[in-house]
Amino acid sequence: MDVRILDGGMGRELERSGAPFRQPEWSALALMEAPEAVARAHRAFVAAGAEVITTNSYALVPYHIGEARCREQGQSLADLAGRLAREVAGESGGRVLVAGSLPPVCGSYRPDLFREEEAAPVLAELVAGLSPHVDLWLAETQSSLAEARTARRALGEDPRPFWLSFTLRDRLEEGQARLRSGESVTAAAAEAAALGAAALLFNCSQPEVMEPALREARAAQPALTLGVYANAFPPQEEDAVANEGSSPLRAELDPPTYLDWARHWVAAGAGLVGGCCGIGPEHLEVLARELKEGVAG
Repeated sequence: MDVRILDGGMGRELERSGAPFRQPEWSALALMEAPEAVARAHRAFVAAGAEVITTNSYALVPYHIGEARCREQGQSLADLAGRLAREVAGESGGRVLVAGSLPPVCGSYRPDLFREEEAAPVLAELVAGLSPHVDLWLAETQSSLAEARTARRALGEDPRPFWLSFTLRDRLEEGQARLRSGESVTAAAAEAAALGAAALLFNCSQPEVMEPALREARAAQPALTLGVYANAFPPQEEDAVANEGSSPLRAELDPPTYLDWARHWVAAGAGLVGGCCGIGPEHLEVLARELKEGVAG
């Protein structure tokens, strides 16, 4: 299987690099105060082997930048995020694609907080700002089918590929992975197909839950392209909100260990592999070298 390498976790890479980084703004702070740091992070991922980089638009939501700023500057900040990613991708001579990040607007990991009437206008501003710059759309860290539907509606008739990525509960239930909402992976795969997704991915969850999710998704929808970009967080509580603070990272998830997990994901059908929070360029370099050479088996 030909594996395409995705980028890593932007927020933690910004923090590690010394870029402006704090709550509540999270990764949006560097976008507003030091956009050159965002470009450097993109370049670090590309240099490590990423073939798809994701716009730094994840935190352009009211939870992080406030309702007033989101309303007044959301589109312009999304435009800046898109331009930075496009500039870096352009340096690759066409090797690197830009994915436009459409985040969970009402709270990561919290499907209970989702309100379509609140999410839709924010997503509309993000789409308008990102649209001139992206090759594909990535609705990521979606906790429920309702969130995914709203993200897809925000794109209207846009013809570019739509990738849909769900976040999973950090513990299997009777051997099966589930969305943070409790909905099944089989239902998520069916929804992805119904929404016309070109790829179904799982992200911002434990490496341990990814292989069962991939196998269930493959059984449910064999034609879908599948992908994984796991995080390096310890298990999260069910009422946790992602990015509420700088969670500790699992020391054992070094590049060789992450590669071991990735080999299992490829064997289970993943054609897209990258990293989320805490997975950096050093991990991607190993993935790109080993998986692209077909060592995954």
